[in-house]
Amino acid sequence: MRLIVNLPAYNEAEKIAETIKRIPRQIEGIDEVLVQVIDDGSKDATFTIAKEAGAELVYTNGVNRGVGKTFRHAVERALENGADIMVNIDADGQFDPEDIKKIIQPILSHEVDMVSADRFDHLAAKNIPFIKDVLNRLAAKLIGSFMNVKIKDLTCGFRAYSRETLLRLNLPGDYTYTQEVIIDALGKNLKIKWVPVAVTYYEGRKSRVVKTIWSYVNNSFRIIIRAIRDVRPMKFFGIPGLLLMLLGIAFFITFLVFYSQDLKISPYRNYLWFGGGSFFIGLQFFVFALIADMIKSSRRLTEDLMYQVKKDRYQK
Repeated sequence: MRLIVNLPAYNEAEKIAETIKRIPRQIEGIDEVLVQVIDDGSKDATFTIAKEAGAELVYTNGVNRGVGKTFRHAVERALENGADIMVNIDADGQFDPEDIKKIIQPILSHEVDMVSADRFDHLAAKNIPFIKDVLNRLAAKLIGSFMNVKIKDLTCGFRAYSRETLLRLNLPGDYTYTQEVIIDALGKNLKIKWVPVAVTYYEGRKSRVVKTIWSYVNNSFRIIIRAIRDVRPMKFFGIPGLLLMLLGIAFFITFLVFYSQDLKISPYRNYLWFGGGSFFIGLQFFVFALIADMIKSSRRLTEDLMYQVKKDRYQK
């Protein structure tokens, strides 16, 4: 059983050596632990220091490509190097590497396919910015409600993935990947568990992803909407369509009630127009839902083919 601990890194020369040295190399149920670093075009000595600190697998993107592409690169390299489990953990040491042992345990026991750290349970994240805390909790609640799953932490990067999960994930996003992974995994009926961990945010540290709150919200919103549209198209288009159709019927019934009293159309034309318009738009949404569901079925076949191709390509 081979565990690859992946550290995505961008300008982490100050912290990465300490983080690598704290990664446990002896874990019950694991035969071999390898440390993998994906350097996302750092301008400092991150690449060299990672090698000197004992990371067995060190790669570079060449230029800064962003968190999403760096994660895809990490998955490809982990599969190439025969990972049975891949753990992704931040290179800056804000998470305790000793928690890797409990993060991988549900996968080792064949309980789930994927495990995510939970920063918001009884072990509260220390020094987390208030707005980041609120937005993460809100997004997790909204997406969880839509997916019919209780999502405890939607955006945490500290996660463990089984080999099967790595083969099945399809990640088109470049800006980030954390939200899409959860949505994509749930859409494929993969089992996910959240495990509480302690995390400390360093005061004054600038996020590698969040340049401004507005850009983060804007980009995350677009990513989540696209992911939900692809995974739950009937709910995404069908629910608004059904509501609009019911609203149209309600206005039409109201028109009929008023019309039956004095048999005049003119005073109540607005009810008729609004009801007809709502029903027609709702019907269009419902048609979109059927078309999107057919596209989803086609996409599923394509993803099954991709899974087989990746399985053959990364044979152990």
